[in-house]
Amino acid sequence: MTDNSASDVLALRATASGFDAVRDKLPITSDPNRPLENVAVARQLSAFGTLLTELADEVLFRAAEHRRDGHTAPAIMAFAAAVRPASEAATALGVVAHRLAARDQAEQIGDAPGARDECDYDRLVAGNALGMADKALRQTAEDLRAAAAATSPSSASADAARSRSTTATTSPMPPPAAAPPAVHPYRIARGR
Repeated sequence: MTDNSASDVLALRATASGFDAVRDKLPITSDPNRPLENVAVARQLSAFGTLLTELADEVLFRAAEHRRDGHTAPAIMAFAAAVRPASEAATALGVVAHRLAARDQAEQIGDAPGARDECDYDRLVAGNALGMADKALRQTAEDLRAAAAATSPSSASADAARSRSTTATTSPMPPPAAAPPAVHPYRIARGR
């Protein structure tokens, strides 16, 4: 069985970066001069759906190839665990898309009593949902990075590999400082 922990680490980190990229593109609700647009949120939801599919494919691929190629169980578990917060983010984006669609429909109907209050309510709901999406996406990326750190080959195995190497390497750590000379046990050391 081969050790694929290095490729697992790279895949975990790349997926975490993908979730960070989606989080960075989330719309902002605090600017009243730039109202949320349903099409922009729908595009974001579609892009996020692609990322969620890729996450599920990582789980499927690694689970199917686990015995044959030696993909590490921690990587499978990390990808599978990331589905929950990623799904929460998708749900929050879905709430935003739903509220914006309702807003657009109300605008087509025309001025109705309480339309201003409804618009403020939509902005509040969308802002809360986008905040939840941001938090869930951040959690997903952080969890994947933590799993990558836990999955990466240990420094002990890296040191063992270096000791077997025929190539001279420099130590990443400086040599320890020399210990002070020991005082004879029967001699009293005088200090200042």
